Amino acid sequence: MGFEEYNPKPTLVVPENPVNKAKFPFIDVHSHQFRMATQDLSGLIKDMDKMNMGVMVNLSGGSGEGLRAMLKNVNDNYPNRFVVFANVDFSGVGNSNWGELAAAQLELDVKSGAKGLKIYKSLGLRNKDINGNRIAIDDPRLDAIWEKCGELGIPVLIHAADPKSFWDPMDKDNERWLELKTRPRRKRSATNPAPWQQIIDEQHRMFKKHPNTKFINAHMGWYANNLDRLGELMDEIPNMSVGIGAIIAELGRQPRRAKEFFIKYQDRILFGKDSWKPQEFPTYFRVLETADEYFPYYKKYHAFWAMYGLDLPDIVLQKVYYQNAMRLIPGLDAALFK
Repeated sequence: MGFEEYNPKPTLVVPENPVNKAKFPFIDVHSHQFRMATQDLSGLIKDMDKMNMGVMVNLSGGSGEGLRAMLKNVNDNYPNRFVVFANVDFSGVGNSNWGELAAAQLELDVKSGAKGLKIYKSLGLRNKDINGNRIAIDDPRLDAIWEKCGELGIPVLIHAADPKSFWDPMDKDNERWLELKTRPRRKRSATNPAPWQQIIDEQHRMFKKHPNTKFINAHMGWYANNLDRLGELMDEIPNMSVGIGAIIAELGRQPRRAKEFFIKYQDRILFGKDSWKPQEFPTYFRVLETADEYFPYYKKYHAFWAMYGLDLPDIVLQKVYYQNAMRLIPGLDAALFK
């Protein structure tokens, strides 16, 4: 039997308080629904209602005609339950008027109904300019985009890089060894396409350069495993908030430190899940809401350890679940959260 198969059932007997429905209505600021233009949204609503999700933010809105098709389906059926973010096409970076044209398109998309901008991790990893060079996240040719978001009053939710372990040697010391073994395409060399720290630093420089723009750093900026450093960055960059999508396992293994962090930065943390798997949401609720000890996570390759609850105060839960998102994302229906 190898490590992949070894998954013992704990003999530990402790109180169990599973949570299938969030204590308060919540906004999921990090979802991906690629078929929203044509899909029957009633199925999503059914699952959302079961778990007390008030609003889903679809980050995969695209731009132009495709975005408008998504928004039409939403507005025709459930106009207050879904929010759609636009995306930017970086393929023309390097053309003399790229920034002006991209900013103009973004403004049109917002006029069509987009409530924010989502930046995929391809920026900094895969996107190249017209000369074939990697586009750095803080490339000044992109400034017009970030400035336009500040002007329009919309947030930018950005995913930069991936966990640092993907850049580290794949050996006995790498916590992500199982994930890299089962998903080998995620492994990078130390400089592919740039060092991890370089990409992360590019992002932070960009945030600081545009203080009037609101940024939501997805996945806690991959610093959920180093909350002291993340706290320093929060203090340095007041226009940066963080989302908790796909990093609940990091929080659940350090409940006391994570609770301190959530209380200190309670106005700048947003609920988000990332992959749309309704059966996985209860683990998030249980980590945030309960004081339970030693309960399982749902993906061994993400976390081979057990979870512990943060037992957050109600005032903090309400901010994380919906109040912070309502402050950052324009036009949400406050009646859903009374």
